Amino acid sequence: MISLDTIAYGGLIPSRRCAESFEEVKARLERLKPLLEGKKVYAFSSIMRISNNNINEEEKEYWTQWGKAIFEYSYSGRDCGIPAEILEDYLAARKRNFEINKIYLEWQKEGLFDTLVFSKDDCAQQGWNVEEAHELEALGGFVKTGADEIPLMLLARAVSTGVKIAPVFLEPEYKHLISNYEDISIEESVKGQIELAGCEIAEPADLILYVNNFVGQQGEIVMKVPTEPFAGVWKAPDKPYMIADVRFANGADNAFVKQITVDENFYGYSAWNTSANTLGSLICAAVVKFLAKDYDDEAFKRLQAVRFLDDWAYQANVRQELSGPNLTELKSKMKPYEQKVFKNFVSICCNGRSCCTLFVQ
Repeated sequence: MISLDTIAYGGLIPSRRCAESFEEVKARLERLKPLLEGKKVYAFSSIMRISNNNINEEEKEYWTQWGKAIFEYSYSGRDCGIPAEILEDYLAARKRNFEINKIYLEWQKEGLFDTLVFSKDDCAQQGWNVEEAHELEALGGFVKTGADEIPLMLLARAVSTGVKIAPVFLEPEYKHLISNYEDISIEESVKGQIELAGCEIAEPADLILYVNNFVGQQGEIVMKVPTEPFAGVWKAPDKPYMIADVRFANGADNAFVKQITVDENFYGYSAWNTSANTLGSLICAAVVKFLAKDYDDEAFKRLQAVRFLDDWAYQANVRQELSGPNLTELKSKMKPYEQKVFKNFVSICCNGRSCCTLFVQ
């Protein structure tokens, strides 16, 4: 399993910042090529994103001033006065990465990859990155919305033997809506992630995938964009199930989490970052657990503790209350959530028999 961005540029973020030329990157990749021959290789490469903000933590320095303008130019074609030298530099990096991706397509035709995925990282419904995705698809490329979850999906694909998954949308009349940072509906995103994992949508199913999808628009916890929380009644089924909580991006839906119960049929929860990130990480863990011949229950408990402590405790609650990057304050605010997760989830639940409400009301 290979992250081609890591080989070519040093990683996903360096793929946007790297100053090397096409020829320099290509020369590095030529040293990789002979190592792939005769192997079963699952590989992935990103289509360079265009983030809609002026934050340069993961971009070049000029993104602080010109990020939103570059996004707008890509999305609508409206010239926002971007300096020529900045636009030239940005477009040159895009062209280099796009041409490198076309090299991978040639390698695929030579039979060097079992699976090659091009990921659409943080995309909108249109723009240069979407145009590149369409062109790669026209050339025979396998393109998926998402990024961080792709290696997990390829892991599931490598071990999957036709696991059957049945998605159930908690807001079925709104499954056509498009998530933040994506260019396809939540229904299409679910189908795409199941397909990439080497699984199939079918009834009767091995696993039920519950999707806590959004009404109207997806909320965004970090950006403080509200949405209607879950207002229904949810009950765990009597067969293996997992829960993708995508009502908000970047964190859990508190109203829904209060209703979660776990028992021997619980195969995982996630509310991590984007909808694709949530779905991919969740499906991988559930598929691996379902297929495991030497199942490690303690490892599963640790994984779920991380998901609830990050996605629910920190992202949806504690992070919103912090006054700044204060570790003492963070530890203090996380403590009561840790006690609930470790007492009510790790110690009592998921022992193969008992079932209880996950969190104390």
